[in-house]
Amino acid sequence: MAVLVIADHDGSTVRDTTHKTVTAALALSSDVDVLVLGKNAKGVADAAAKITGVRKVLLAEGDAISHGLAEAVEATVLPLAAGYDAVLSPATTDGKNFAPRLAAKLDVAPISDIVEVVSADTFVRPIYAGNALETVQSADAKKVITVRPTAFAAAGEGGSASVETVAAGEAPKTGFVSEEMVKSDRPELGAAKIIVSGGRALGSAEEFH
Repeated sequence: MAVLVIADHDGSTVRDTTHKTVTAALALSSDVDVLVLGKNAKGVADAAAKITGVRKVLLAEGDAISHGLAEAVEATVLPLAAGYDAVLSPATTDGKNFAPRLAAKLDVAPISDIVEVVSADTFVRPIYAGNALETVQSADAKKVITVRPTAFAAAGEGGSASVETVAAGEAPKTGFVSEEMVKSDRPELGAAKIIVSGGRALGSAEEFH
């Protein structure tokens, strides 16, 4: 069984969500490859090659995939999927965008937001806004899975995987227009180590100790 992990990165560094998705992938198989999509992303691919447990890194570079267009990601991953039994991505905004499209093209049911790998075909995922856990068993020959990163420990560093270049797909019916980036000194919610949630009961900042 071989697994392909689609890397989450910011164009210069590999996000911690990728390391955690690799951990989930290693629970499925010891043959784990990472796909880096972007433009001028060789540095990202080299960083992904250092993740412990990664067998090989595939690098696809192009304008369309550099902006995360779902159609371009699907066009890139679909030809590669023939060589893998499962395709995993973090359950980020991008992952939730392209995973259902890829699953539809492969004619399989996507398995979203898993928090545990029970076996090669059985997974646990939250339902009802996290108030219950559902165990899902899939009979599909290929599996398209999004992983909730906070449920898995991050894979370490110390690997020395090879980096190979693969063809990037195009998105002929869609195009990138613009983006607005919101910058904050706070960590991203998916990568935060500790999250404190409060509601009306707290009243105000002065009442929260």
